This record gives sequence, structure tokens and C-alpha cells, in this order.
Amino acid sequence: MIRQKLAARKFAPTGLVFAALGLLLFVYFVKKAGVAEIMRGIERLGGAGLLLLLVVSSVRPIVRALCWRRCFEEPHRLRFRDALRAYLAGDALGTVMPGGIVFSEPAKAAFIRDRVPLGAAISSIALENLFYSLSVALFVFSGMVAVLLSFSLAKELKIVILATLGGMAVFVLVAYILLRRQWRFLSGAAKFLHARGIGSHFLETRRERISELEDRIYGFRERHPGRALRILLLEFCFHLAGVVEVYLTLHFISPVRPTWLAAFVLESVNRVINVVFKFVPLRVGVDEAGTGLFTDILKFGTGIGVMVAIIRKARVLFWAGVGMILLIRRGLRVSALAGSRTEENRAERAAPGRSGINLDRSSIKAE
Repeated sequence: MIRQKLAARKFAPTGLVFAALGLLLFVYFVKKAGVAEIMRGIERLGGAGLLLLLVVSSVRPIVRALCWRRCFEEPHRLRFRDALRAYLAGDALGTVMPGGIVFSEPAKAAFIRDRVPLGAAISSIALENLFYSLSVALFVFSGMVAVLLSFSLAKELKIVILATLGGMAVFVLVAYILLRRQWRFLSGAAKFLHARGIGSHFLETRRERISELEDRIYGFRERHPGRALRILLLEFCFHLAGVVEVYLTLHFISPVRPTWLAAFVLESVNRVINVVFKFVPLRVGVDEAGTGLFTDILKFGTGIGVMVAIIRKARVLFWAGVGMILLIRRGLRVSALAGSRTEENRAERAAPGRSGINLDRSSIKAE
């Protein structure tokens, strides 16, 4: 228990450091863009424009919830409204807390524990994240190719983009090989470590679950070939909504007429920022820096990029607020996520409808 509390507390100082650095970067770019200019851009957007962006952005959680539902296999089913609420609640934690995925994905599973068994929830979340990650890699790859072919870039930026392209290509290739050949590297690694006494106590009760998880993931495509393709195509609607959102934002705030190519490039850059800087709460500072850099390349100016990033934060904070309200209403608590097998079994036996759900002994209330 003490070890779990210490592990949970490690996030606090790290998160403060990254938040402070991001805040400094944010202040620098806001000053560079000009506070008065930013305020004029926000005024041009107006309440109606912001409402329209929120409507368009609602497609994102809806799509992810629909994809997640399709990752469940019979006899387990999840209602759309439960999937949407769980996604918003988990995403809220991932947005506002350092090490987002450490909290967000387990929170989703905990949110629906009175609806479906924990094992089915975890495997469906893993599957949906796999489909989403593949869609992100393909989307970012195409966006970076568009940048290279369409714009004149500095040598240093070309190197960064080529490195990003290489990383995305490697990810897609490795994912394809793993799924094609069904390499069981997780269970194999667990077996290897357990046989040598490394983490044997931790792995003793988890090796079987890891193997079961791999069985479910690898067998899904064979059992549902058509569904797998539909899920991947549906994931691309998430990115399409992002492109539309960027285009509309530029339409409202920029004196330069936007193009769909510019919106596509900026959204692909935003995906890179979200992946690389996931540990920075709200991507404070880095979003403004990255978006400002590319709006300058696209001839909109750095200030427009800073405005786009700030307006994006308003949208993110809105949906994070919705998610936090759902967490509070649910009474969900999230911890360092290192609960023992005994605790998980106890949670599985908990009566449906209980107001509080604990993932671990050392908990952090979602407030």
C-alpha cells in the first residue's frame, strides 16, 4: 500500500515541472502574438462560432464511443450512452492529468464495471486504442507527406518531418506484422521474466490474463473481418471532424482565406503534438508553439496559430468539464492503478449500482 501511494505521488512533481515549462512557453507565444490581437480573433469567432465548433467537436467522442462499442464481442454488449459517458470521463482525466493514459483508460473500464465484466472492458479498450492508433499513424503520415510536397521548409524542419514519417511507417509496419503473425510478445515477455524470478510475484496472477487479452485482440480480426475494417474507417471520421473544426476556426478568425489543405496539415500537426506531448496537461505551450510554427509556414502568421490553439483549449476544457461532472456524479476514484488481484476480485463482486468504484487502495478523487 505504501509503495502504491509513493508511485501515485511521483506524478505530482513531474506534472508540476511540465506544467510550469508549458506555462512559460504559453506566456511567451501569447506575448509574441499579442494579447490584443488574440482578443480580436476571439471576438471575431464570437459565441455563435464557438457553439458551432463545439457541435462539430462533439463528433469526436461520439465516434470513439461507437468504435469502442463495436470492439465488444458476444455475449457482452455496451449501450452507446454508457460508452459515451465512460469515454468522456476517462478522456477528461487524460486531458487534465499528467501521464494521461495511465488514468484515462482504467477509468473507462471502471466506469462501466457494473455493465460488463472487467476483462471484456479492458480487451475492448485495448482493441479500440489499437484501431485508433493505426488511424492516427496513417493520418499523420499523409499529413506530413502533404507538408513536404506542398511547402518550402527549412532543413531542420524537413529532418523532423522525415523522422516523424519514419516513426509512423515503422509503427504501421510493426502493427501489421504483429497482427498478421500474431506474435505474443506480451505473454512471452511475462513468461520469460517470471521464469527468471523477475517480478514473479506481480506476474504470478497476471500471466494468464495477459495471454487471454492477446487471444481476444488477435482473434478479433479473424472472427469479425468486416467489423474490423468498419471500425478503422469510422476512426477516420474522428480526424475528419478535426479537419472541419480547424477549417471553421480559421474561417472565423483569419483574414487570410483558409484552405482544406491548410486545415488538414494543421490537424495532422495537432495529432503529433497530442501523441508526443501526452504527458503535458492540456498541451499547454507546446500546442501554441507547434501550431504557430505551421500557421507561419502556411502564411497565416504565428499569431493565428496561437489563437487556433487557445480556441482549441476552450473546446477541450468544455468536454473535460463534462467528463469531470460525469466522474463526480459516478463517484469514481482513480489511483496509481497498481491494484492487486484480490482488490480486482473484490471490485468484480461489488454490487451493481454502488456509488463509488475504486481501482486501487491509494486513490485520487476526481474533483
